[in-house]
Amino acid sequence: MAADAASRFYNDLNIHFCMEGADFYALKISFERFERSIPSHSHSSNSYEIHYIPYGYGNITLDHQAHTVAPDTLYVTGPFVEHSQTPAKREPMAEYCVYLKTPARARGNPASVAAVFQNTPQWFGRDSQHLHAIMRQIFEELSHQYTGYIIQVETLLQQLIVGMVRNYEGDRASTVHFASASLADSNYLIIEESFLYDFREITLQKLAGRLGLSARQTERLLRRHYGKTFVQKKAEAKMSAASFLLRDSTHSIARIAEDLGYSSEEHFSYAFRRYYRVSAGEYRKTVGRAPEH
Repeated sequence: MAADAASRFYNDLNIHFCMEGADFYALKISFERFERSIPSHSHSSNSYEIHYIPYGYGNITLDHQAHTVAPDTLYVTGPFVEHSQTPAKREPMAEYCVYLKTPARARGNPASVAAVFQNTPQWFGRDSQHLHAIMRQIFEELSHQYTGYIIQVETLLQQLIVGMVRNYEGDRASTVHFASASLADSNYLIIEESFLYDFREITLQKLAGRLGLSARQTERLLRRHYGKTFVQKKAEAKMSAASFLLRDSTHSIARIAEDLGYSSEEHFSYAFRRYYRVSAGEYRKTVGRAPEH
């Protein structure tokens, strides 16, 4: 409670962020301990106030309906919603308030977070999403203005709106999900994981089959996006694994050669020297280490 003691006001802000095609502008963010009543008033079209009561008591009216305010009360007043506030005399309420303008409606799914927030001009209840921590962090960022604070505040405001909608809906599962990766993006992942985990057995034909491409198309894809042929990519993967294994002195060079799929230690040693321009034994002396326990 001590961290919330002093009233603080950030007026004339123009913090802009976008959610699901809808623009939001935070014009005022305040924290106030009320010693006075606020008479009935309302806001313009596309204007929303988020009110969070961290402590204290009082009464509010929303469209002429009375509500009792206690710690962790949360309510929103959207366009044209008449509301007033009266603090209790002994333990007057304190309030975080975020004033938002959102001039354009969210596009697409009406169940998206932005659309649900915009379509809920009035709500009253108890916070279930720990919004106090988000509110306090917003003020910390605005107060100190450390590097990246603008990004932090924009992100926290988005989290605040998500928290509001989760308060509205409870534990309802989302109907909006991440889009599936494009075929091209999936191909990159297939290529990279094939060389990372399956470099011993992978062949150009196997890789082409996984990609659903011909061997020639696969070679073109590797050259275009990685600047290497299949043979070069496979050699790179094997040599990367070899350099890692050589750091562990409990693995003999013969065993490493076998693990990497070479027909003999001599074949492996030749390939290693050709790639790194140093023998496997010399490399081990330079960078080798005992295994950690």
